[in-house]
Amino acid sequence: MAKKNRKRKRTTLALVESPAQLLNVIEWAFHHGAEQQTRLAVLPPRDATTRLQLEAMADLARDAGLAATWYEPRKSAASLVAVAWELFPRLAKAERLVIGDPFSRFVQAVLPLADVAEVVVVDDGTATISFIAQLTRGDRLSRWHLAETGRDVVIDLLSEHARAFFTPSQRDGRSVEVFTSMPVQAPKGTRQSANTFAWTRSRFGPPVVNDAADVIGTSLVETGVVDADRYLAGVAAVTRRFGAGRYFAHRREDDAKLAAIAARTGLTVVRPEVPLEIAVRRGPVSALMVSYPSTVTHTLPLVLVDTPVELAVADVPAAWLLPGAPVGAADFLENVNTTARRRHKLT
Repeated sequence: MAKKNRKRKRTTLALVESPAQLLNVIEWAFHHGAEQQTRLAVLPPRDATTRLQLEAMADLARDAGLAATWYEPRKSAASLVAVAWELFPRLAKAERLVIGDPFSRFVQAVLPLADVAEVVVVDDGTATISFIAQLTRGDRLSRWHLAETGRDVVIDLLSEHARAFFTPSQRDGRSVEVFTSMPVQAPKGTRQSANTFAWTRSRFGPPVVNDAADVIGTSLVETGVVDADRYLAGVAAVTRRFGAGRYFAHRREDDAKLAAIAARTGLTVVRPEVPLEIAVRRGPVSALMVSYPSTVTHTLPLVLVDTPVELAVADVPAAWLLPGAPVGAADFLENVNTTARRRHKLT
């Protein structure tokens, strides 16, 4: 008896380095029904908070049907080479590659090993906004919050190859998809799919909503954009104005800074064990959440769409910026808030 011809499922390899990236790969796989086809390569950084969140997210990914493998490329130069060598056969066999951080030097270094028919870029927070803008203009790929410190030949070559890799190619027959919840318009020829956090909403909640207010933290101090003392004064002012009780820390926030915030404001500092999008769905959540310019100003309105929670955004005055902040930082932060207010009718 002749065997029936079956359409072979497309094998997918996803490279992720942060909890948010991993969450967005799960959302992408759920959106396309590709959970069973997707294998995650988790490439953790060194800091403990991020690693704990990544471990929790890897468990959730496995529960959702995705396979997840943990690698350690950042222990040493030798481990970086070893991980690249271990990933090589999977990169060579994959028909689709999903990228969480197109700016990652490790990711850019292994891209030449991949010969895929389809590339997908999922959100890495507000970095997606600058990535799409740079890709559209044909600029060198670089993180918005890092000031230019001179040119490096190797980095320039990696960036140039990455930019070409993320551009649809008729010659190579490669398609590119951007899966995003950010206010962007993908370049011509690139497919764009909307991330509505359907998996997160179906998996968790709706949460219990308390008659209280919370402040959502940001890592703008840690990334060298905002002055620490002015940020602390701003958080204190927001706390007084709204009577906030909790401060949800960003995973990159420094322990000493968080201790100073708690001491000055009386806020209870919370370090979520998972991305905030999942933490608020688990609840309890406050009726008002106040955030400075951040990814969550665009994601939480989608995550909490079926709740009465109100999200408010607070601006970062230009006077808060450090002298060494990158050119255009003020405009970038203002754009994050302005588009969030317009898209989601935030206060």
